[in-house]
Amino acid sequence: MITAENIFSIPSQKQFEKTALKVFRFQYENNTVYRDFCNFLNTDVQKVKSLQQIPFIPIQFFKSHDVVSNDNPIQTTFTSSGTTGMITSKHLITNVSLYEQSYHQAFAQFYGNIEDYVVLALLPSYLEREGSSLIYMVEDLIKLTHNEHSGFYLHNHEELIDKLILLDNSGQNVILIGVTYALLDLIEKRKFGLNNTIIMETGGMKGKRKEMIREELHDQLCKGFGVTAIHSEYGMTELLSQAYSLGNGIFECPNWMQILIRDTEDALTYIETGKTGGINVIDLANINSCSFIATQDLGKKYPNNTFEVLGRFDNSDIRGCNLMVM
Repeated sequence: MITAENIFSIPSQKQFEKTALKVFRFQYENNTVYRDFCNFLNTDVQKVKSLQQIPFIPIQFFKSHDVVSNDNPIQTTFTSSGTTGMITSKHLITNVSLYEQSYHQAFAQFYGNIEDYVVLALLPSYLEREGSSLIYMVEDLIKLTHNEHSGFYLHNHEELIDKLILLDNSGQNVILIGVTYALLDLIEKRKFGLNNTIIMETGGMKGKRKEMIREELHDQLCKGFGVTAIHSEYGMTELLSQAYSLGNGIFECPNWMQILIRDTEDALTYIETGKTGGINVIDLANINSCSFIATQDLGKKYPNNTFEVLGRFDNSDIRGCNLMVM
């Protein structure tokens, strides 16, 4: 029996691999979509003895299939953003408390006690639709601060500017979490000199601005907010865990999440650290859907298990994954 305690108290790489293999066998037995995918690849379950031998489903499956590993009632459904007419991903959640435990524990691992912060959220594209897992998380973190100043902002930039300056000048620790284009909009209205505030960008221009390389973006944000580093959160609808970057675009996973880098030409082959390839995510908190996902992101992994996100595949480049989409 795999429990939340097994997942969220992993002490070592050896234990991570042992738990991941148990989760793989559980999901093969209980997730029809994943089992069909593994069978399509002629996977011999008994011969899977390492992380590299586990099949990773293409993330597109969450657009076309119900990826669930039990028969329990669906408590909530997280959906991805998309333009009109676009098919969006849906993540069917049968135990939302696993998501809550995942982001509570990950936040504490990287930032400490949530009650030490005011959390301000500038997430217009997410607030303006339903089913965002990011909004679910941030809304809960805002409540957990138990601070009257924490809250969401939509287009009321002047109010947010005044609040940021007031709190930062008072010495209060603040986290401003924002969608990238909205943070850029904010610093076009006002240049800051913040000393006690963490700026955390969630990525994405959402079609509002031209995409920028990370170095240029973070340089603009650092200058605009008067900070030395920009933090980032790496998560997605199809996951129940997030990796965090405390600066320089280098991400670290919580103990129950890891990434592997696959060859862009052959989705079943992995490449050595320091080389660019497709990001495969192992998210053990996804016990009730699928913990092994081949994303459409490009990245590099480093020897200390940190990683960098370098962009996304062009649709024409997902050669190996396209071959596997049933």
